[in-house]
Amino acid sequence: MASWWSEAGARKRRRAVVDTAHEPFHLLAGADASPVLLHVPHSSRVIPASVRDGILLDDPALAAELGHITDGHTAELAAMAAAASSVRPWQFVNGLSRLVTDPERFPDDREEMLAVGMGAVYTHTTHREPLRPADVDHQPLIDRWFRPYAEAMTMAVAERLEAAGRAVVLDVHSYPTMRLPYELHGDGPRPPICLGTDASHTPEDLLAAAREAFAGFGATGLDSPFAGVYVPLRFHGTEPRVSALMIEIRRDLYMEEPGGPAGPGLGALADALARLVDAVSAA
Repeated sequence: MASWWSEAGARKRRRAVVDTAHEPFHLLAGADASPVLLHVPHSSRVIPASVRDGILLDDPALAAELGHITDGHTAELAAMAAAASSVRPWQFVNGLSRLVTDPERFPDDREEMLAVGMGAVYTHTTHREPLRPADVDHQPLIDRWFRPYAEAMTMAVAERLEAAGRAVVLDVHSYPTMRLPYELHGDGPRPPICLGTDASHTPEDLLAAAREAFAGFGATGLDSPFAGVYVPLRFHGTEPRVSALMIEIRRDLYMEEPGGPAGPGLGALADALARLVDAVSAA
């Protein structure tokens, strides 16, 4: 789940920090010395009007799809965890729905989710129904939304390396209790907490800290039903100082499915994530 990277594009940007509510992504500052970056890519339901015009679903169907595909309340979860942490982590939060573009996909034929119409630009829904016209040109969406996000995320990691000497990307996700038709690998276990890993970037001590932090929620599984981590391609497989872990939380732990309100489990999960942040910061 490595991210796209444009060296030339990144050189044009001064910093990755974005602090206005109208931007498509936000880097929320943490402690200067913190190595931790909480990445929240799929929490938003916002779709710009220009993008909405290219989606085939009517408003009720789109609302239903957003309920299925959005990692509801994960931005709030990350914010609560950041506030509760002894050393405040940085947060990189997508301000747009993944139905605009999905920043955690490859924007080319390396992406396996193209098989179900869910590459960087989705053409199909979670139930494999058409989302966009078959002949839609993906490139304007990639250029407008996907590449700037990837460049900013790359810079955010680079800044943690410069400031703290290391970077730890904790990818905050959630997933539905019941398998959805789009899932390519959904026939395996669906534990309360799924930890996605990468052989080059997920050290054993990071896994152990996550297992301990989330021990109170029952079984913790690895790479099922979702696998991998998010590491910008600039660093993937080449920079050992970048560690990463994907945290997939089964939605019945904290919210009403699909797309409903958060429940009391949200606070407990935020406390667990804060414990993980503290353990990583102190390592």
